Amino acid sequence: MEHPLSSTLDYARLDRQAAALGCKIARGEPLAPRTTFKIGGPADRLVTVESEEQLSGVLAALGELGLPVLLLGRGSDLLVRDKGFRGVVISLGGAFQSVDLLEDGATLRAGAGASLASLCAFARDRGLSGLEFAWGIPGSVGGAVYMNAGAYGGEMKDVVVKARHMDPDGRPGEYGGEALGFGYRRSAYSGGAKAVTFAEFRLRPGSREEIAAKMEDLMARRKAKQPYDSPSAGSTFKRPKTGYAAALIEQCGLKGRSVGGAQVSPKHAGFIVNTGGATCQDVLALMDIVRETVLRQTGVELEPEVQVVGEA
Repeated sequence: MEHPLSSTLDYARLDRQAAALGCKIARGEPLAPRTTFKIGGPADRLVTVESEEQLSGVLAALGELGLPVLLLGRGSDLLVRDKGFRGVVISLGGAFQSVDLLEDGATLRAGAGASLASLCAFARDRGLSGLEFAWGIPGSVGGAVYMNAGAYGGEMKDVVVKARHMDPDGRPGEYGGEALGFGYRRSAYSGGAKAVTFAEFRLRPGSREEIAAKMEDLMARRKAKQPYDSPSAGSTFKRPKTGYAAALIEQCGLKGRSVGGAQVSPKHAGFIVNTGGATCQDVLALMDIVRETVLRQTGVELEPEVQVVGEA
């Protein structure tokens, strides 16, 4: 089903323009396999871009046609509604999945579609330290910059020195230093329409063996404490001003609580997991129960960290 406010002609024009740019186009593409939650209906169109030129052309076309757009990285921290996305999902391939070492020997340049795992492994193999904290965080470079992803005492703000982006009309730009606007789980890109395309990471030389050992230690700690092997969108709620979301949820007796196939993880109450066949509606209903219960029993209002998109 295509967007009711957009005509078949609009999609036909997009298909022609995207094809002329050399982009791959898929119709009615299921989004569940493309998210870490493994939940979500189809997108009207999925367009794969492999260069800044292609992305610029597609964004310009979408701006002219007025079609809704969603930029998709690795699909973490994302919950797609069951009816899917009525619009165009852009998937970053090609150059956007690259990781390169710059001439100074200590700065990495990575595409927004590259996985954090590939970035961390690239740094480790070249004896560059600073990204160990990100080993095991699911998601893409673009998503990590967008939300200032962090764990175990480290955050993107500690290592990112510059990011390139495109505005909704396909015009490029970049932020560096304070202009990146990093804060707790936010950046200058949060809630905005600019799409991160590349980022640069300033690291420091270190021992490959020590870097690898630290990464292995953090991964072991993550697997011991978190439902690492269950589909989820990572931490469901942001850390409140006082206390921790997981502790508050467990304190309220919600650990293991289920709605359909969605469950507050028995291993870590900060995660809602898909135990098999969970729908977006299951997850949203469980999130509502958690928020209402925690607010009623503790007076703390939890704020979702997961982004919900698509047709209700």
